[in-house]
Amino acid sequence: MKLIKTSIPGPLIVKTNIYKDKRGFLKETYQKKIFKNKDFPFDIMSYSKKNVLRGLHLQIKKPQAKFITVTHGKILDVVVDLRKKSKFFGKHMTLKISDKSDFSFYIPEGFAHGFICLSSSCTVNYKCSEYRHSEFERTLLWNDENLKINWNIKKPIISDKDKNGKNLIFFKNL
Repeated sequence: MKLIKTSIPGPLIVKTNIYKDKRGFLKETYQKKIFKNKDFPFDIMSYSKKNVLRGLHLQIKKPQAKFITVTHGKILDVVVDLRKKSKFFGKHMTLKISDKSDFSFYIPEGFAHGFICLSSSCTVNYKCSEYRHSEFERTLLWNDENLKINWNIKKPIISDKDKNGKNLIFFKNL
């Protein structure tokens, strides 16, 4: 496994080892020794249909680092830096990830995270560094004009929670 820096300091692309033969493949998705100082006690799996947009989510207390692996389908993954003291506050990056990708995606604490399913369906596995605490969950509005995220979709399938997310100014003043 190899760590690759991204355009915003913090998130990392984690190149994985894939072993292929005529039967299929075996893919190493996580090694504790790569993240020696990070514990991931909580795993989540989500299944989505095409054009489902999930996010942009974070926990304001007991923040979560996330380790994302797509095990079925293809997504456009999006992270937004909401670390108060970061010179990249409010900046975002996008990354396409599929079950055929030779990498996973590490997102540190302090980032809002979301994705849209680009294939007919997708399954996304998350390793989280903190348990889910619904009272600390917040949603950054997916289409906030301040973010200028190009989701490449006009009418995503989205939950009421995500439709009612807060804008970037809310998080700046938090």
